Amino acid sequence: MLHKTLKPFPKDFLWGASTSAYQVEGASLEDGKGPSCQDVKVVPEGTSDLKVCADQYHRYKEDIALMAEMGFNVYRFSICWTRIFPTGEEAEGNELGLKFYENVIDELLKYHIEPLITICHDEIPAYLADHYDGWSSRHTINCYLKLCKTLFERFKGKVKYWLTFNELNVVKGYAQMGTHKIDSQTHYQAMHHVFVASSLATKMAHEMMPGCMVGTMYAMSGLYPLTCKPEDMMAHMNTRRLSYFYADTMVTGGYPYYAQALFEKEGVVLVKEPGDDDLLKEYPLDFITFSYYRTTTVNANTKLNIIGLAMDLNPYLEATPWGWPIDPVGLRYVMNELYDRYKKPIMIVENGMGEIDHFENDTVIDDYRIRYLKDHFKNMKDAINIDHVDCIGYTMWGAIDLVSLSTGEMKKRYGFVYVDKNDDGSGTYNRYKKKSFDWMKEVIATNGEKI
Repeated sequence: MLHKTLKPFPKDFLWGASTSAYQVEGASLEDGKGPSCQDVKVVPEGTSDLKVCADQYHRYKEDIALMAEMGFNVYRFSICWTRIFPTGEEAEGNELGLKFYENVIDELLKYHIEPLITICHDEIPAYLADHYDGWSSRHTINCYLKLCKTLFERFKGKVKYWLTFNELNVVKGYAQMGTHKIDSQTHYQAMHHVFVASSLATKMAHEMMPGCMVGTMYAMSGLYPLTCKPEDMMAHMNTRRLSYFYADTMVTGGYPYYAQALFEKEGVVLVKEPGDDDLLKEYPLDFITFSYYRTTTVNANTKLNIIGLAMDLNPYLEATPWGWPIDPVGLRYVMNELYDRYKKPIMIVENGMGEIDHFENDTVIDDYRIRYLKDHFKNMKDAINIDHVDCIGYTMWGAIDLVSLSTGEMKKRYGFVYVDKNDDGSGTYNRYKKKSFDWMKEVIATNGEKI
């Protein structure tokens, strides 16, 4: 195999992969778990439901052994809120749920793999949604902090890296926020409660686990103006701010100056309690994590989608079978964009290529995935070694194949490991190494010297 030898990544660089509970675990109502909004949402016909997913709940030891074989030193996963508090209202956590995650953490530590835990990854107890309209209510803040305290007490000394929430700049509505409406007033009021909850969780984490690092994850795929026309440049600035608004508030110590104009335009009047702004100021995040899958363009006439993103394609880029533009240089651009703005450590916690993998002779020859990662790693390395961006790690989306959030499909595969499951639920659920498995194993073994 031919390699390009390059300067390695930083000595303590974190290499691994990332999943979320509701997309990989399965066991949707086992061992006392209650229904989340993701469990009760309507699944489009012809897509995979979340009852079994990749069945990691029953196969986590096998999956972690495969991660260890690849050389991972970090694994990002999320806690299913309703596995710990089935309705969110219970006074004590469900011991079976806590024991499951304790077993996962201990299994990771056995192989010297750092757990990176997302406390809330796009889900909320259905009970809180149906009785309190989810994050529309300040009551949900208290329920969330009870979850945090339970996790911190149980896992302190074992987990250093915590993420309070996932992709906050693109979550909206019932399945992810528990709100029954998606108008701007509902959305931004709910987000204010999320911001307060995150600050209080950060405060709690630092008090209970000195030396830990607390962040949040944002969807920060890149955005370019379509042209240098001044109107396109203004459209770019204003659209990008719709994504940066969330990190600006949580990292810099409060709402950015342009929030006033945003709220006036959308007719939003936030209801705050005394001390809310002080919490945002006093307890910002320690580091920034983000997902990067593609870049898109925007112009003065672009119509944004329902979550405020511009999805116009870039004519200079190729795309995946699902139409996502492939832009390795854009990763370097976004890494610089984030570090220049916040000057805090960053980490890429989702990246990857969804493809239709062809399973033959107990493997997948996924040269397209190797090429995608190789090009992105080169640009990630340049951002670190040439631009001096403080990036502490990388976790590809999907250590193993799992149910895609954007399409609800198993056939949209990301992992280094093929899971024998189809969209209709058929299959053995057995795991098989793809060609990219051994390629990534060597990348990690050489800390990126061989890509």
